[in-house]
Amino acid sequence: MERMEDTVFDAFSLSQEFNMSQDTFKAMWDSYAIPLEQLLPNPSEEQIPNMGQESIVITDVQSLCLPAQPSLTVPSLSDAFDEHLFDEIPPQEVAPMDNLPPPASTVPTTTDHPGEYGFQLRFQKSGTAKSVTSTYSAQLNKLYCQLAKTCPIEVLVTQEPPQGAILRATAVYKKTEHVADVVRRCPHHQSADDVEYRSHLVRVEGSQRASYLEDQHTKRHSVIIPYEPPQLGSEITTVLLNFMCNSSCMGGMNRRPILTILTLETPEFQVLGRRCFEVRVCACPGRDRKTEEENASKAENGTKQTKKRKSVPAPQPAPKMMKLVSSADEDDEIFPLYVRGRKRYEKLKEINEAYEALAREKGKSKKVKQEEAPMPASGKRLLVRSDRSDTD
Repeated sequence: MERMEDTVFDAFSLSQEFNMSQDTFKAMWDSYAIPLEQLLPNPSEEQIPNMGQESIVITDVQSLCLPAQPSLTVPSLSDAFDEHLFDEIPPQEVAPMDNLPPPASTVPTTTDHPGEYGFQLRFQKSGTAKSVTSTYSAQLNKLYCQLAKTCPIEVLVTQEPPQGAILRATAVYKKTEHVADVVRRCPHHQSADDVEYRSHLVRVEGSQRASYLEDQHTKRHSVIIPYEPPQLGSEITTVLLNFMCNSSCMGGMNRRPILTILTLETPEFQVLGRRCFEVRVCACPGRDRKTEEENASKAENGTKQTKKRKSVPAPQPAPKMMKLVSSADEDDEIFPLYVRGRKRYEKLKEINEAYEALAREKGKSKKVKQEEAPMPASGKRLLVRSDRSDTD
């Protein structure tokens, strides 16, 4: 029985000699290419024995040689050679992606810039009472607030910003040595929160359209909300901010002062205006504001600031200035002495009392001698009652 290989490659002559000239690839292709139809047998039915088993009827040789694909067509090798087959395929131009924020700077700008829209901030007036949850010091440009308490901030503009404008709030460290660090919440407060943005310090309250972002280059956190124009009869737009960690939290701010940057931006994240203020998150905002304002006033007047010191025992009052009875003692000046410790004081007190008693005894003895009869003048003798004068 004739083998299948003999049937398929019948038309191919192995004795064919190839030209070894240095012609082009197109010329070699046209001279030695054999049409595929000559290599394939007649698609009529052919029976091929299978080693004593039943015969397999092959109706299509192409389906046996090639994998079954619905849209596969076998090209003919005798087609015209494409001269641009191996040309370099030009890279496809990537269309620029819209609505991407510009790259943020490593050190954010903290200077105020109202811009052409007159972007301004205003805080509600509140005193320094202990019961207030947030208070603003215009003298220090500093906001004092409690942890996770509402801080209303009023936004003013002189003219309407573009359609779709947004407000962005970002927290940064104030001092130069910490400005490159990212302001995050402490691990203790993060573990007590179950939201995705639990590491963000600044939150927006009362808005479901707030978006919490993290810059892919600087890793800084920010929150953005759409700008809402003032309602009828009002000139301000109120934004409610929350600060979710104390300034003294270990692992977080750790007593490092922070600044909050509030910016007005276009939908393409181009800054239109900027305002900056310092924030201190503490347990008693009114007390801290009053203390820091007093210290700032004293510093301006040239006096030293009052600092907290450890409590020390109050010094005992100086003893009264008393002179010793003895007039013959030249060193009669009294010196005050401050003693630390009750036991030491009692011992020194006993010693001092003993010296005082000895001095009094000496003074009494000297006084008794002085009260005796005065000595007569030189050359005269004292009269005694039993004696008589010479005239008698």
